[in-house]
Amino acid sequence: MLRLRISSPSGLTSAVLDALAGDPAVSELSVVRGASLLPDGDVVTASVAREAANHLVDRLRELGVQREGSLQLEPVRAWTSDRGLAAQRLSPGSGADTVVWADVTQQAYEDSEASWTFLSLVTLATLIAGVAIVLDSQILVIGAMVIGPEFGAIAALGVALVRRRWGLLQRSLRTLGLGFAVGIAVTTVAALVARALGWVTVADVTAARPDTGFIYTPDRWSFVVALIAAAAGVLALTSSRVGGLSGVFISVTTIPAAANIALGIAFGVGHEIVGSVLQLVVNLTGMAVAGWLTLAVQDAVWSRVSASRARLVDRLRSPR
Repeated sequence: MLRLRISSPSGLTSAVLDALAGDPAVSELSVVRGASLLPDGDVVTASVAREAANHLVDRLRELGVQREGSLQLEPVRAWTSDRGLAAQRLSPGSGADTVVWADVTQQAYEDSEASWTFLSLVTLATLIAGVAIVLDSQILVIGAMVIGPEFGAIAALGVALVRRRWGLLQRSLRTLGLGFAVGIAVTTVAALVARALGWVTVADVTAARPDTGFIYTPDRWSFVVALIAAAAGVLALTSSRVGGLSGVFISVTTIPAAANIALGIAFGVGHEIVGSVLQLVVNLTGMAVAGWLTLAVQDAVWSRVSASRARLVDRLRSPR
């Protein structure tokens, strides 16, 4: 169940109420006239079945509510209502599987922002991964992969392509490029300092590393794992089942590859740089492709569901 809150200019309120009142997915509907000061107008609230959210939001957008007012969607964590249960039963599909595109798109914009926090997390994760490589420690590699925030920006690429948000595509690519560039640059400087202090030597970087050698030796399985992990991650994000995301972070070698690039630059080890760059490109490409395909399939499925709902609503509204 979702709570829909609308700040509606007075001239649109009647149309908004008409759009919501006759929909079987709406179990509660209320309006407070004159309650909105900015914009000047009314406040409309409704409880709607999650399965119907896309259809209802599209109808409200067609009215132009987003241009003169605002729409807000938020989950209702617990509810008890026979009307709400009936609304869910009349809405095709499963609420747990429903992709609420307004929510997913908003999250994509937030995750793809090149904020101070994003750049800091990428940098810190890359530094930890650099230490992990020197110590040949899988535990530290896993820690670095969990800290890395890059998956949200990668998933945003798929959202941008499926929803045709070209500004979001540019924003995500810029954020990923800047994030990895900053992380590699800072880690390179840190590696140079460690080299000057004698803490790390060329032998530490070029010696056999049985536990972390996979970072700079990509193979076909690197791409396969990136595909599977990204598909799982996108499903977790769109269904709000975030518990699966930690497994995605641990599965894909992006941050460790960036750290190994930095070490290769600092110690002049060319084959480490080449292998790590290839690993980074393979993983990013696989994740971007899988995210796009997963979202495209979900978009096709839920477009059919929305079309089915539209026919159902038309039948219920048509006079008998």
